[in-house]
Amino acid sequence: MTSVVPNGVTALSHLGVIRVEGPDAASFLHGQLTQDFALLGASEARLAALCTAKGRVIASFIGIRPEPERVLLVCSRDILAATLKRLSMYVLRAKARLSDASAEFALYGLAGTALTANGLDAGALPGLARAVGEAHAVTLYPSDGVPRALWIAAAGSPAPEGAAIDLATWQWSEVRSGIVTLTTPVVEAFVPQMINYESVGGVNFKKGCYPGQEIVARSQFRGTLKRRTYLVQASDEIAAGEEVFAANDPEQPVGTVAQAAPAPGGGWAALISIQIAAIDAGGLHARAADGPALTVEPLPYPLLEDI
Repeated sequence: MTSVVPNGVTALSHLGVIRVEGPDAASFLHGQLTQDFALLGASEARLAALCTAKGRVIASFIGIRPEPERVLLVCSRDILAATLKRLSMYVLRAKARLSDASAEFALYGLAGTALTANGLDAGALPGLARAVGEAHAVTLYPSDGVPRALWIAAAGSPAPEGAAIDLATWQWSEVRSGIVTLTTPVVEAFVPQMINYESVGGVNFKKGCYPGQEIVARSQFRGTLKRRTYLVQASDEIAAGEEVFAANDPEQPVGTVAQAAPAPGGGWAALISIQIAAIDAGGLHARAADGPALTVEPLPYPLLEDI
């Protein structure tokens, strides 16, 4: 795997923004997503998921609350319209207005020296949000030790300072960070724990009900977690949604590719959600039992044990 270190800024054209406004904006989201939005402060960001009644993830977000009555949810553009439609179905009498605000914002990814160049603390923990002039910056999980941030600014405003890096390099760093961003090929493929969301601050088990909450909680507290997400590399192209097979059982898939990206120096990096027993057995391949071989690498964060 390449040792390229991303340093710079790239426009995140593959992401969009759902804006939720009104007196009940935060409380409405609190009742729909896996995270606590009611107590979300202006200096915090939340990783969160929207689930079906069966606990399956249909969207993931990075959310900030720059004002008491305004929340911004950043998600993959390819699922934004369907997600917005689904959330809007549940507004009912809540005083909250939801809209696709993607055209009103410019989103950038900052890596390495670009953070300090724009006045950010390169050593800040993930999940911190701060205003930088009219923009908002969110610290993300690092990639191979390289600090990263999400920059949310008004459309048409100047880009943050830093050398340009291409989007493919940023998407590779996203995979290497170990944090899954949900896209169309894997909608409803996982419960949150299958993509490690309880280990990276994406699930709050102390908050009230939300769709799928009972199943998500049962998976956590009854010791029934049989699938986790792991970081892998491959020499050939792999894609989100493809199945993963193990050499000791070539007929039945043991996992799914959750996210993948080409590496700058060749090869591919991916996050695969897979049966824990299959990881221990080894001999993993994507697409088919004789497909691209997958080499498992250590996750950049610890997994929480079953409770």
